[in-house]
Amino acid sequence: MIVLTRVDHRLLHGQVAFSWTNNIGADCILIANDDVVNNELRKTTMKLAKPQGVKLVIKSIKDSIEALKSGVTDKYKLFIVVESVKDAYLLANEVEEIKQINLGGTKAADGTRNISKAVNLFPEDETMLNQLKNKNIEIEIRQVPTDSKIIF
Repeated sequence: MIVLTRVDHRLLHGQVAFSWTNNIGADCILIANDDVVNNELRKTTMKLAKPQGVKLVIKSIKDSIEALKSGVTDKYKLFIVVESVKDAYLLANEVEEIKQINLGGTKAADGTRNISKAVNLFPEDETMLNQLKNKNIEIEIRQVPTDSKIIF
C-alpha cells in the first residue's frame, strides 16, 4: 500500500527519514531515482539515513513503476521519495495507487517560481502538477508533517 509520495530534491535525509516515516507509519521507503541507483556514494548516503526497522529500496523510475505495478510492494506501507516533479509525474501516470503527492522541497533555479518556503517550480512542473490534479491526485505542500497542509 502506498502511503505517500514525496518530492524532495534531497531525497532521504533526517526530516524525511524520521519525522515523515514515523508520522505516516511507513515500513518501507522507496527511493525512485535514475541517478542514485547507479551512484554508489549517493546510495551509501541514503542507506546511512535510513531509520532502524524500515526497509529501504532504491530503484530507477522504470524499475519502480514495474515493481509498483507488479504488486510486489503491496505488503508494505510504502513511502515513495522522488527528487523531482517530473519523476513524481512519471510514477503517478503509471501507478494508479498514487493518490497523494507531497511537495517537500525543490531547488530554486533560473526559471523557477517560488510557491512556498522550500518549493520552487518550473512552468513545466506546474503543468505536470495541474495534469495530476485533473486526475484527482491530491498535491499538497508541507516540509514536515506538523506543518499545515497547503493544497497546490
